[in-house]
Amino acid sequence: MRKKLRYFLSLLVLLLPFTLAGCDMFAEEEEEGEDILYVYSWGDYISEDVLEQFEEETGIHVVLDEYDTNESMYPRIAEGAEAYDVLCPSDYMIDRLIGKGLLQPLDFDKLPEARKNIDPDFFVQARAFDWDGKYTVPYCWGTVGIMYNTKLVDEPVDSWSILWREKYRDNILMQDSARDAIMIPLKLMGRSMNTTKTEYLMAARDMLVTQKPLVQAYGVDDIRDKLSSGEAALGVIYSGEAIKLMKSNPDLKFQPAPEEGTNVWIDGWVIPKNARHVDNAHKFIDFMCREDIAVANFKELGYSTPNITVREQVEEEMGEYIDIAFPPEKVYKGQESYSYLGEDLDKLYTRLWLQVKVS
Repeated sequence: MRKKLRYFLSLLVLLLPFTLAGCDMFAEEEEEGEDILYVYSWGDYISEDVLEQFEEETGIHVVLDEYDTNESMYPRIAEGAEAYDVLCPSDYMIDRLIGKGLLQPLDFDKLPEARKNIDPDFFVQARAFDWDGKYTVPYCWGTVGIMYNTKLVDEPVDSWSILWREKYRDNILMQDSARDAIMIPLKLMGRSMNTTKTEYLMAARDMLVTQKPLVQAYGVDDIRDKLSSGEAALGVIYSGEAIKLMKSNPDLKFQPAPEEGTNVWIDGWVIPKNARHVDNAHKFIDFMCREDIAVANFKELGYSTPNITVREQVEEEMGEYIDIAFPPEKVYKGQESYSYLGEDLDKLYTRLWLQVKVS
């Protein structure tokens, strides 16, 4: 209901200049200090209670739009059709946005909570895609792993190869994401997930084609639903989804890092070049880094956070799930993160992934 209300209000805000001016949409464009903020983020990635608290404390109304993949988000930003004030892309997409000149540097003097509470190691890790450390405040992080149902899987889940086992035919769920899907056979071949060699990528495509008859579905949000209801034995998911799933179905377990290696991802807050409410954007990003807000957001969403104040406050409550929420170093140390490989490779990934799905 609240999302529908936000959508209705956003339409009113967008149509108002036409109603008043009748000609030029931007003739009466909002002033920089106007109490509104346009946020474009992943679905179910910000607690609605947290958004309400931000609005109550600041008087700034948040208009939230959501996307399900980095690739569906990028064209709207690149085309400049929407003037969003805050985005939350993943590592390699931040790299791409920076390279295309679509982001503006952050003013860290306006981000005291971020400077105080975000683990400095994550700012260092972010240099892999934000080379100058100017554009990103890390928000959530994790790995790509395998969720499995112990009633349907009676063997160790320690390798990606289990996703090619005939015994799990029509019981395997894969992410509908070119990078995340192709990463898995690349790792099984002992290759880097950031390889630029066409022959390796085509070999990965071929492995996914051979796997396809075993796959029940390629999906995003629906993977969680199918695993929770016991409709599948195995599914590729992001670690942040694991805790909620395990709580919803006690038969589920999670392997955060198969032995061949996996992706360690970081999503971060950034401000687009054409943002019109830059001060409000900084207020929002810093608010999200505040200790009480980070704790509240984590409790609802379950994604690992780089905020150093959170673990101590939730450790007792998390109990057996604490090592999933805050994985030990052995899970992520030495793992790769995605890099942006350029437009040609981007198109190749898309083409190869489409070939898998239509095969």
